[in-house]
Amino acid sequence: MNPALPSLLSDALARLLDGVPRRELATAAASMSAGYRAGATSKAIVTPADALAYAVARMPATYAACAAVFARLAEVMPDFAPASLLDVGAGTGAASWAAQTQWPGVRAILLDHNPALRNLARKLAEAGLDAEILSGDLGADKPQADLVVASYVLAEFPQASAAATARHLWASGASVLVLIEPGTPDGFARIRAARAALIEDGAHVAAPCTHDNVCPMTGDDWCHFSQRLPRSRDHMLLKGASVPFEDERYSYVAVTGQKVAQGARILAPVLETKPGLTFKLCDETGLRAAFVAARDKDETRRLRKSGWGDLF
Repeated sequence: MNPALPSLLSDALARLLDGVPRRELATAAASMSAGYRAGATSKAIVTPADALAYAVARMPATYAACAAVFARLAEVMPDFAPASLLDVGAGTGAASWAAQTQWPGVRAILLDHNPALRNLARKLAEAGLDAEILSGDLGADKPQADLVVASYVLAEFPQASAAATARHLWASGASVLVLIEPGTPDGFARIRAARAALIEDGAHVAAPCTHDNVCPMTGDDWCHFSQRLPRSRDHMLLKGASVPFEDERYSYVAVTGQKVAQGARILAPVLETKPGLTFKLCDETGLRAAFVAARDKDETRRLRKSGWGDLF
């Protein structure tokens, strides 16, 4: 899985940035960041400059998180080959681009209420995304699709609405529903509530959980993962960053109508010490610490090829 934006998309974004004053974009990006920290939503994105700043600042990380989730979904459901995708709250289309990378034959329907984001998504799609872009919000009538994705959408609404929103999306008749949120305690709380509601409605978890039991997370712990992605020069500028990479933390759940046979999921970075490797697993028995002794060369070698978020 390559976390970098596809070349067709990055080239299209670069063309749209040609001649645009970077100071204007940086100002728009700073204003958006301040707004999000204060609880604002994507409704604050109004102008073409706002949308372009959003795409530069957030599209790479959203794409990387979605690409990681879709790769893990494909791992546990290798025969799943969706012909159609409904990208709800699509923004500039990052999730649709990631889905088309994972499943090249998929046709995307992007649904978003924001005209500035839709207009930019349409321009970017001309570079090679097989997509239809529609105006609408979560409550709008939705075309049926094999795969429904809502990435970084639940955070736009009160946490108490996460379960009802998930149920509404699952009722659209998709074979698979994927929800992705920031890898924060609040983001995980929304995913956890959505997961419980979906299981209650008859869905089965395909990833990251390897079971349909009650989530075993307790206390201040929360289930999240991390994807490292490269930063472009403009990305670094708008983020005020000094390093050429970013670690995007995210929480997610993917559900389907049929049970998926799996093992256990690694829920934290593997800790390597002289005696061996220690790591945290989640499976149908709950959370547990696991250890592989350094003298077990084969198992150590296998684990070193795995990591945070992988199946074990």
